[in-house]
Amino acid sequence: MRKIQTQGVHHVTVMGADRRTSIEFWEGLLGMPFVFEQPNLDRDEESHLYFDPGDGRLITVFTREDRTADRDRGAPGPGELHHLALAVSQATYAQTVERLDERGIKHSGHKDRGFMDSIYFKDPLGMLIELASYRFEPPVGHTHTDVLFEAHLLRVGRGDRAIAPIHVADAIEALVLRSQRSLSDDRTAQAAYPQD
Repeated sequence: MRKIQTQGVHHVTVMGADRRTSIEFWEGLLGMPFVFEQPNLDRDEESHLYFDPGDGRLITVFTREDRTADRDRGAPGPGELHHLALAVSQATYAQTVERLDERGIKHSGHKDRGFMDSIYFKDPLGMLIELASYRFEPPVGHTHTDVLFEAHLLRVGRGDRAIAPIHVADAIEALVLRSQRSLSDDRTAQAAYPQD
């Protein structure tokens, strides 16, 4: 038996209401370019809208003009999507409260996740959206996942509850130590200033 090895998220498709609501939310609020549209090839009565979330992948939305936006939906059950997290820069994240408030969109306010910042709000159809921003950049040749994996090992080894900035900083140092070469024999931390 062999695995079916994935190589990333190809796209995410959500059930939308009407076309205008979808375009106004995904492009008009979240800034995702509306890149193309075609019929839903499995349901002729629906349209299939495609948006670029910023990484060249796709978020797609099935729309139908007789469906209306309804934000009143209950908590998701097993097997249903809890929330969709979208990446934003720290510069954009710093503006999210102001920009959501100016549109009258209710939100969670800032959430400190230790290694990232988050804010939550609902789309016009009641789906929970998270805007998330990492507080670090991975070293060259590594991904955010590499850093978080290493930070997890450090956190568990230290008996800490959740990943904190110290785990991320130490993880980055460990990754650099293992992956980047140096002519020095001793790469441990040094006292670079003479002691008086």
